Amino acid sequence: MGALIFSINVTLDGCVDHQEGIADDETHPYFTRLMDESGAMLWGRITYEMMEGYWPAVARGDVEAPPTLHEWAVKLDAKPKYVVSSTRKDFSWPNSHHISGDLRESVQKLKDETPAGVLLGSGKLAAELDRLDLIDEYKLLVQPRIVGHGPTLYESGLPATRKLELLSSEPMRNGAVAMHYRRAH
Repeated sequence: MGALIFSINVTLDGCVDHQEGIADDETHPYFTRLMDESGAMLWGRITYEMMEGYWPAVARGDVEAPPTLHEWAVKLDAKPKYVVSSTRKDFSWPNSHHISGDLRESVQKLKDETPAGVLLGSGKLAAELDRLDLIDEYKLLVQPRIVGHGPTLYESGLPATRKLELLSSEPMRNGAVAMHYRRAH
């Protein structure tokens, strides 16, 4: 069984707005490495549609992009992508699959069938999956910013405090810190 790993950019004040993270030659290889280490991606519909609206064009070469972004896009195009959505069932981006039925059972089955692990990249979906005790690890890229707005990490709350064990921390030259935690049991 593979782990479900939640990874996201987060500012010091908890904001997970994708526009608030540093996107540079240090952070892109970091996220490419996370994707390379996982067997599949898992997103909610909103995150999927945001990604679908840009990355396939970069992979095809329709959008000019630096080599690190193009590398990410090509790898993302090939990676299995799973989408939780109650409003959309068809996905044209290659290797995209709909997660349907009972959320707990469907995501547990995906974990069971993906020994290399599943990389989760949607904040709202992460809160729901955490409520279901399905997230095993957290790889947060903490941004050196205080932005004063949302959306924020876990703004919908959790039923109980999650105790985590620090596995590693890796400061970057740009001031961000890659934090890797595992659920403490």
